[in-house]
Amino acid sequence: MFEIGDNIVYPMHGVGIIKAIEEKEISGEKQQYYVIKMLIGNMQIMIPTGKILSSSIRPVTDIIALKHIINIFQHGESDRLLPWKQRYKVNTDKINTGKIQECTEVVRDLIRMKKEQGLNSSEKKMLDNAHEFLISELVLIKGITVNQIKSFC
Repeated sequence: MFEIGDNIVYPMHGVGIIKAIEEKEISGEKQQYYVIKMLIGNMQIMIPTGKILSSSIRPVTDIIALKHIINIFQHGESDRLLPWKQRYKVNTDKINTGKIQECTEVVRDLIRMKKEQGLNSSEKKMLDNAHEFLISELVLIKGITVNQIKSFC
């Protein structure tokens, strides 16, 4: 599915690059593994090639999806009535999907809440992480600059 040099997004970890595909023997079983260098946190992970689909790893989004992402930032309603614990769970579930649209909604909603009423420390950390993951993906899209990203994100 992926080749060496491909940029990927790993939910809850951010953007990475496929550095190698290696065969390893673990617990007496030989398997092929993707070796992924994560760009945030400077870590390397290995995922069996057969489990890549169930891991929610996906390719980096493209310029076509960017218009939809900008639209999410500009429009859409936040559910401000949820207690923070429920909101935190909903947002965690959205981030775990690995879908850029879901992560964008989390960032949008938390930025709005931060401006209006402030965030508790857990939500501040969630916002910082989700925002960093989102920007790290968007900067890999060809045809957009960091300054353009920061103008809407």
